[in-house]
Amino acid sequence: MTFAKTLLGAASCLAVAAATVAAIPAARAETPVKEVKIGVLTDMSSIYSDLVGPGSVVAAQMAIDDFIAAEKPGFKISLVSADHTSKADAASSIARKWIDEQGVDVLTDVAGASVTLAVSNIGAEKNKLVLATASGQNSLSSEDCKPTTLHWSYNTRAVSATTAKAVTLEGAKTWYFVTADYAGGRSLEEDATKGVLAGGGKVLGSVKHPFNNSDFSSQILMGQSSGATAIGFGNSGPDTINAVKQANEYGLNGKVALTPLLAMITDIDAMGLDMAKGMYVTESFYWDLNDQTRAWSKRFFDQRKKMPTMVQAGLYSGVMHYLKSVKAANSSDTAPVLAKMKELPISDAVTKTSHLRADNIVLRDMYLFKVKAPSESKYAWDYYKLEKTVPGDEAFAPLAESKCPLVKK
Repeated sequence: MTFAKTLLGAASCLAVAAATVAAIPAARAETPVKEVKIGVLTDMSSIYSDLVGPGSVVAAQMAIDDFIAAEKPGFKISLVSADHTSKADAASSIARKWIDEQGVDVLTDVAGASVTLAVSNIGAEKNKLVLATASGQNSLSSEDCKPTTLHWSYNTRAVSATTAKAVTLEGAKTWYFVTADYAGGRSLEEDATKGVLAGGGKVLGSVKHPFNNSDFSSQILMGQSSGATAIGFGNSGPDTINAVKQANEYGLNGKVALTPLLAMITDIDAMGLDMAKGMYVTESFYWDLNDQTRAWSKRFFDQRKKMPTMVQAGLYSGVMHYLKSVKAANSSDTAPVLAKMKELPISDAVTKTSHLRADNIVLRDMYLFKVKAPSESKYAWDYYKLEKTVPGDEAFAPLAESKCPLVKK
């Protein structure tokens, strides 16, 4: 620098420095992205492992393979995965290590409300994208929204309000809720209440239960003694399965509308059609919807020996759209990739054409299904009858209701 100042003088030196800085963006823009690294942060061993877990890793790899086959990108794609055991502190530690030490560009899955909120905060802090493909927490696209978190597969408003309204309209006008005592459970009950009221029903009461509960006897007896014609289960995974099974043991099936407010196909498989028949469920994906979903799901089944859940299909869609956007942006930097993700339509083997709304939620159609009786099921995993396709702008809360600061009022 002393030599440069001697030759050019201080003013000339500043001009050279300014020119060098100004040239950096142009040089970077001309350099194609060389590698992207995708991190699947999932529950491999705890309560949600059947809904996500190894199947989420399979879905991510399928997206990578399909993208490479179709797009033949000029950059390398690598995949890492880890088990957060449904603990927010574990998820936070892994997320920081991945970003700081391993160069992970995007994190996905992050099942569980507390896990998702923790990882979402880290993504915003580190300016890294988080594809929340396995969480239904409404606040992710409202008061807790972050510029770098994209809410992908569903939220509790879209599933529980839709299901509760349908059951109420069918005649179950009085409700009692058995609800998991955490943020996701409370969201399910709150949104189901909106569906009940919209269907002309009323709520008689509710009771909370601990996360990962094994004995629902007292809660079910309280629901039964309330005289309600519908019992809504505001929980998920094994909690939902155990609650429905125990309600059946008390002889409530057929007498009361047993209604899981968030159920996925693996839950129905675990219950069995004898127990689940006649239930309504709302999902964003079903393997047997059309030829495209059947073909993709068969490939998934060949690896997992189970049909995919809506959140595993959502993860495939999120990773596929992310990779398309990286290619379109010719960059792995968060800002240009995010801009492309919002600009490009979302369309793939598992998702009807959708788009990211201003509050960073994917505005997609939802599907109201009725679970078949055993006599109606013609082949393995033939569990659902499609009752109604619910347009995204009907299933999700209006944008005007969002408290997300990204939304301009």
